[in-house]
Amino acid sequence: MDSYSLRAVADIPAPFRSIFNFRYFNSLQSECFSCCFLSDMNMIISAPTGSGKTVLFELCILRLLSRFLSGDGKFNHIKGTLKTIYIAPSKALVQEKLRDWNQRLGSCGVSCLEMTGDSESSNSKCIQEADIILTTPEKFDAMTCHRIRAGGISFFSDISLVLIDEVHLLNDPRGAALEAIVSRIKMLSRIPDMESCPLANVRFLAVSATIPNIEDLAEWLMAPPGGIKRFGEEMRPVKLMTKVLGYAQARNDFLFESRLQTFIFDILMQHSAGKSALIFCSTRRGAQEAAQGLSRTAMGLGCSNPFIKSNQQRERLKEASLSCSDKQMQSCIPYGVGYHNGGLCLKDRTLVEGLFLNGDLQVLCTTNTLAHGINLPAHTVIIKSTQHFNKEKGRYVEYDRSMILQMCGRAGRPPFDDTGTVVIMTRRETVHLYENLLNGCEMVESQLHACMTEHLNAEIVQFTISDISLAIEWLKYSYLYVRIKKNPENYGVQKKIPYERLDKHMQDICVQKINELSKHGLIWTDEDGFLLRPLEPGKLMTKYYLKFGTMKNVVQAPESCSLEDVLRIVCRSEEISWIQLRRNEKKLLNDVNGDKDGRLRFHVLADNGKRKKRIQTREEKIFVLVNDCLTGDPTVHDLSLIQDVSSICSNGCRIAKCMKECFIYRKSYRGALNATLLAKCLDQRLWENSLFLLKQLPGIGMVTAKALRSAGIHSFETMAEADPRKIEMITGRKYPFGNHIKESLLSLPPKVDMRIEADEDKRQGKSKLFIWLTRVSQSTSRKRHYADLIVGSEEDNQILFHEKISPYSVPIFAWCPQNGRLTVGAALIFEEYVGLDVQQKRVISRESAPPRPTARVSRASATEYPLAREIYVVEDDDAAGPASPDAPSFDLLPEDREEPIEDLTQVKALTERTVFDHIRRKSRDLPALTTSKAMRPRTQHDEIVPNGGGITGPDCATGRAGTYEPCELGPGKGESPLLTSPPAVGEALPFKSIFSFL
Repeated sequence: MDSYSLRAVADIPAPFRSIFNFRYFNSLQSECFSCCFLSDMNMIISAPTGSGKTVLFELCILRLLSRFLSGDGKFNHIKGTLKTIYIAPSKALVQEKLRDWNQRLGSCGVSCLEMTGDSESSNSKCIQEADIILTTPEKFDAMTCHRIRAGGISFFSDISLVLIDEVHLLNDPRGAALEAIVSRIKMLSRIPDMESCPLANVRFLAVSATIPNIEDLAEWLMAPPGGIKRFGEEMRPVKLMTKVLGYAQARNDFLFESRLQTFIFDILMQHSAGKSALIFCSTRRGAQEAAQGLSRTAMGLGCSNPFIKSNQQRERLKEASLSCSDKQMQSCIPYGVGYHNGGLCLKDRTLVEGLFLNGDLQVLCTTNTLAHGINLPAHTVIIKSTQHFNKEKGRYVEYDRSMILQMCGRAGRPPFDDTGTVVIMTRRETVHLYENLLNGCEMVESQLHACMTEHLNAEIVQFTISDISLAIEWLKYSYLYVRIKKNPENYGVQKKIPYERLDKHMQDICVQKINELSKHGLIWTDEDGFLLRPLEPGKLMTKYYLKFGTMKNVVQAPESCSLEDVLRIVCRSEEISWIQLRRNEKKLLNDVNGDKDGRLRFHVLADNGKRKKRIQTREEKIFVLVNDCLTGDPTVHDLSLIQDVSSICSNGCRIAKCMKECFIYRKSYRGALNATLLAKCLDQRLWENSLFLLKQLPGIGMVTAKALRSAGIHSFETMAEADPRKIEMITGRKYPFGNHIKESLLSLPPKVDMRIEADEDKRQGKSKLFIWLTRVSQSTSRKRHYADLIVGSEEDNQILFHEKISPYSVPIFAWCPQNGRLTVGAALIFEEYVGLDVQQKRVISRESAPPRPTARVSRASATEYPLAREIYVVEDDDAAGPASPDAPSFDLLPEDREEPIEDLTQVKALTERTVFDHIRRKSRDLPALTTSKAMRPRTQHDEIVPNGGGITGPDCATGRAGTYEPCELGPGKGESPLLTSPPAVGEALPFKSIFSFL
């Protein structure tokens, strides 16, 4: 476009002109100006990195905000009524745009909200008031799952504009999440309830690097021909020269990274031409080692150092190095080399950035995060390896395509250079991938087919899909539906299949996936297989982001799962299926499984029950590694295997938590107990009976824990009894290390004593079970500790009671089965720390049930700890004890009620007056009990008022003492119920607030 055709910033309304710090838009922006700012059409734009695509997003945002302009040109903005969703592939890119738009759009009163894994401000109020929500695909997918179920349709109804940065992310495995959320928005915009909302006319704008099949993306985003804009390399301000170098694979990923280090100096000499260079490394340590290696090479060259051009430059670098606080950096800077990462202090980072921008520092080694947010262009960019370590997966993975393009975009400095150079160092087998990427020849394909079952289940859980027809419609909104017609072979469809039969084939795929979900109990379907409803296992699968194959193993697990069984299910999960058994690892794994010292809790066994001498599968490898890790003193120190263990524990903890909730839903006592315990052990990387439990305290590592163990200090109890000076002597640490360790014990959960008592209720014909929890130590930490209280019968493996609580001094009440002899087990499993759990067992028989002790705790014993207030506990009619006229009763049903009570709705039908009169009439039978403060986590429930003034809470009538509206009881209502089934005719209805005191 000629210069005279450029659009001026003056062409937009006056209130918005201050947003831009230039007078004219460039050629690309001027070409797209009329479509972006003067229309509401959907658009897809393909252009090279660095060509100015971000301004196009801003023009679309201003187009939306222009609806708030009055006739006289004044901007009357109403917050949160027209929302923009900006979706980027990485958190770094989201945070870069957040800083930029907060600074520039904030003057117009526009509110921006970050919604990533790093942000904690995504509450409902912030979301409602935000004008621009900046997020990643995974976070937006997770957030919308819960928002829709919680009535978040109102949030969706305000979405007017969706901006998708680096839309070619669809080609990566992560692209399935992006495809799912765009399809969700398209589907919700079509429902009749949204006709009068902004969502009904939602606008899409997507930008990408140069790609060949932009028309497919336009079809998916419903962009008209006028909304398709394709620009080539002519729009890049600096011409880019690219080179992709392939290298042979090494024994492991770490060694491959180290090998590439030896080639960097030669590449700089060949391609940098004595100009500035950025070297992108996968880790902070890698960047530091790369800089140190180059500085050593330069030091050996003496006066021939190619990174130093003059004596003045050398003197400036020496002076700058003296002001640097990082010792390693001090040794590098004098030779014209530095490194930059998030581990440096702000002063050092600012120093290095200034030296590089001024040209004194010629080579800067950095991590990939510098590709976003900090404007440090260079003539040459070297990408040292196309893989980085993924903490979540615990292994090296390929960079996202968008990240590679962002790094390449740093090459070339428009004011100083007319060319830039990019060198990508990768494995030989992946050279063609990056050549196609840089040349714009890589087709963007859908990745939804690989995880369609998971996303389909998520839509059913959210009630976006409620029948088969909507499921098929959802599939037609996907990018998969577009690409499978163009390239059916890529998605497992025969090439010869007629085009008109593809629709039928897609419908069959959808029905097949739904049948699989229904077969394994994740969703419910009617007899015709038409209506769809989520079931609890399906909800848990979405909540914990599990793969379908893993969830099948979870729901098929036997109810009496042992701890070893639960661990084996984790080892078979798809989330860690990428871990492979390498040939060079077998000898080490065989030795660990041999376990001559008896360290391991479980072993890989052969068919004859003896320990296997040869590890042969990846599941066996995982099983051995995790057992070795949980001892607390692992013998495996190979870096590659340590990375595998990290992934096993992080993913295994999530899977075990899902199994716990699934077993609780199934009322399986042993399964829930073992899954709860394993989840915590994997999180802490310690068995509950490990000899190194003290590693959980801050300041105690493996060496210190071993020293303490050799002196007989290996538990929290022995540590509490030890003298601080003795601890310092044993560990060789200086004062006041012992005092700090003793103080850290105060942050542990309080010690709790548990007793199980039973009493036969003659009137009901059943046994009452009382679990007495008494706090025998006081935690001084402000942090509230939570624990799962699981009570069950061991004979029939049934959960009688489950609650997530904060430990306190109070009895818990539950019904026991009617007949025979019963072994009751109760376990209090703390949420975080290993080795503090409390477990008790009690054999109970109806014929020989001991008399229940009085439900009074003496004030003398209770005053050992600070008391919060008085609370009252339900008593039987025949229980002995002094009358308390002011105490409320929880026996909500009148004794003289003649008609049978069939269900809980009849209880709700009782008038407030009837319940109030009954409570007053029965109050004389209930003695008072004094105890310490307690709280029910997660959900606010009823509160017992100590002055006898009645019951208050979120479900209760307010403003009048002694009034009460019954709460829902039974499975699936609120938190864990008291009863596993509705009460029988004539059975007293237990009130759940006896154990949910605030």
